[in-house]
Amino acid sequence: MTATATPTPSDTAARPRTLKRELGLPALIAYGLTSMGVLSVVSVYGPATALSDGHLPAAYVAAIVIMLFTAHSYGRMAAHVPITGGAYAYATRGFGRTTGFLTGWVMLLDYLFLPMVNFLLFGLYVNSLFTAVPSWVGTLVCVVVVGVLSIIGVSWIKRMNTVVIIASVLVILAFLVLAVLNAPDTSLSAVTAPLSIGDGGIAPILAAAAIVAFAFLGFDGVATLAEETRDPRRRVPKGIVLATLFAGLGYLAFSIAGSLIAPDWTRLDNLDAAGTELMQRAGGDVLMVVFVVVNVVGIVLCGTAAQMSVSRVLFAMGRDGILPSALARLHRRFRTPVVAAALVSAIALVALFITLDQAVYMINFGALAAFAMVNLATVKVLFFDMRLRRGWGFLRHLVMPVIGFVSIAWLWTSLAPFTYALGGAWLAVGVIVLLARRRRGGAPLALQLGDVETEAMPTVPYRA
Repeated sequence: MTATATPTPSDTAARPRTLKRELGLPALIAYGLTSMGVLSVVSVYGPATALSDGHLPAAYVAAIVIMLFTAHSYGRMAAHVPITGGAYAYATRGFGRTTGFLTGWVMLLDYLFLPMVNFLLFGLYVNSLFTAVPSWVGTLVCVVVVGVLSIIGVSWIKRMNTVVIIASVLVILAFLVLAVLNAPDTSLSAVTAPLSIGDGGIAPILAAAAIVAFAFLGFDGVATLAEETRDPRRRVPKGIVLATLFAGLGYLAFSIAGSLIAPDWTRLDNLDAAGTELMQRAGGDVLMVVFVVVNVVGIVLCGTAAQMSVSRVLFAMGRDGILPSALARLHRRFRTPVVAAALVSAIALVALFITLDQAVYMINFGALAAFAMVNLATVKVLFFDMRLRRGWGFLRHLVMPVIGFVSIAWLWTSLAPFTYALGGAWLAVGVIVLLARRRRGGAPLALQLGDVETEAMPTVPYRA
């Protein structure tokens, strides 16, 4: 990649719009952890423990391994295609504009409905704490707050993410310490038993792993911040992998502590609220109340992180001329994704008319489709196109992405039939949109790493 001379005003105007670079590695990790929801492990503890027959820690070990392979593929692609858009940009780089568009379209299911899950959860929490307030009121309030935060931009959000992450980690650490101190049995066998394969074999563990793996959804949002990150080739890959690893280790530690404080999961009063019950058993009402407060704030920021991710994807698609021309013109006029953020906030009002289960169905289809395409794009771009095969290249750019793809394909088998119906219908709409616009091609997807360095995709090869 070769730098050009000092750009003229006309050259500057012709360049693709980029975003202000102000994020470092800690901010990326905090963003990834917030997107996944550090305390999300609490929400699924009861059902997942029952599904694993009391071996939830073993299920988390399997889920960590599965998701790290895909996180690795995201990291490798982020190092060579460091632009906003995530899976959309990577699929475009590997397989062309048509596949890229369809990948981005399906990925929108994940990014559009992930914040809606948080809005719905916020409404349910508000209704449980203040029964006189309908859940839809809390959902609407959360939609408005998240909309304002996502339009403000990353400079304020990164500070808030850091505060909530620190508070969440402190809550988890307090729970871990109190769970060990108050556990009826802290012997080595009590710790390792949930990590082993039980009498039911590995099937219950893998079934639970398929469920808890969805707690990792959101780490891919780090890739959408590439154009807002300083030195994205180095920091974005590290941010993706480290956020996934840290979240996984936190989930694992919580599940082990939970098995210590409640060794017989069948005696939990309410499996759906098992996480809250564990907090109360370990630290009493004080820890439980602190957990609820931090979790509610975390839900808001998790929704904000997800909404910011989808606004960046829409920004990239609008900048590339793929979205309808009116929105594309707005994107060319503004240097930030504020227009996309406002659009996503308006779409988020759909949360008032859907159920939590319906939102989760849509997320699962979109996320897994995007994950699969990123693994395939890693093989296509890095192993075959760029021929990065020397040293660890064969392992990193072929073997690991293939394992990641197979793992994601296996997760597909755990989806409910209704998921395929909804996802297939959404994909069909995307095909119709693509066919309607095939005669109105936009500008080529482009990469701008600095003030004067620009590459076209997918014809120009990237420097390793």
